[in-house]
Amino acid sequence: MSVLEERIEKLVAPAIAAAGFDLVRVKMTGKETPTLQIMAERPDHTMSAEDCAKLSRTLSPILEEADPIAGAYRLEVSSPGIDRPLVRLQDYHDWQGYEAKIEIDRMIEGRKKFKGVLAGVDGDNVCLDVEGEEETALIPFSFIQAGKLVLTDELIRESLKAAKDALKENSNDCHGDMQ
Repeated sequence: MSVLEERIEKLVAPAIAAAGFDLVRVKMTGKETPTLQIMAERPDHTMSAEDCAKLSRTLSPILEEADPIAGAYRLEVSSPGIDRPLVRLQDYHDWQGYEAKIEIDRMIEGRKKFKGVLAGVDGDNVCLDVEGEEETALIPFSFIQAGKLVLTDELIRESLKAAKDALKENSNDCHGDMQ
């Protein structure tokens, strides 16, 4: 994470939490007109288009006032999506049982890329049941450059179920007793 991304994360994290969301990632992309991508989700790992719009309206004035980015930029508030990036150590715990790809910043046993089923965390290590290996690999979280869930039928089913459950809960919240 760059110094600018860290600064922006510190700036927006309290407002994101106050709005009821978890911050997943802050990332700057592009050169000519840079894009500030803020990825967030609800605690149940859902995020609707309406949630993205609400969070964008919440963050815009904060970013406008602090003005952390020189020149023009585009703000993009998004959800992590189904084949989400795994950014925080907690992500590797939350998504255990699902297939993931992990790329590390150094060679371990002659390789930098691993694919397997997440088996949680152990201290500051990510546990991964690597394809073709008998023992669970322990990968230091600090070595990980990039991690991402692999799009599988099981992941799609679980994601659709979570979205359906969230919709049900949100519609129940909107219908109070009228007297």
